[in-house]
Amino acid sequence: MTSTPRRPSRLDPEIAARLRRSGDGLLPAIAQQYDTGEVLMLGWMDDEALHRTLTTGRCTYWSRSRQEYWVKGDTSGHFQWVKSVALDCDADTVLVRVDQVGAACHTGTRTCFDADVLLKDGGAGSGAPAADQ
Repeated sequence: MTSTPRRPSRLDPEIAARLRRSGDGLLPAIAQQYDTGEVLMLGWMDDEALHRTLTTGRCTYWSRSRQEYWVKGDTSGHFQWVKSVALDCDADTVLVRVDQVGAACHTGTRTCFDADVLLKDGGAGSGAPAADQ
């Protein structure tokens, strides 16, 4: 699963060596509102996008469809101001805690995860384990 970055990067080599990227050199990056814990969106970062995020204080992502970097808010005005960045235990996902200004989703909603809720308030699986377990 580990691959080398495909684009030049200024990311600290010690950080880069820890990352477990997908075959296309990317990491999923979850944006979360820093003070409420609300999950806002999922984007993709390569090493350079992570470097820019760490050094500018603004979220930079790699657009898989456009094959270019984009800084959240540059065109929409809906900025993500970085509060902290963490790797998960496998170093294959980045959690970016942000102060979101405006909508996080490209559809104009606050979060990308509010339009198609598949299960709400725990549903059937919220209590004790099922009897057959």
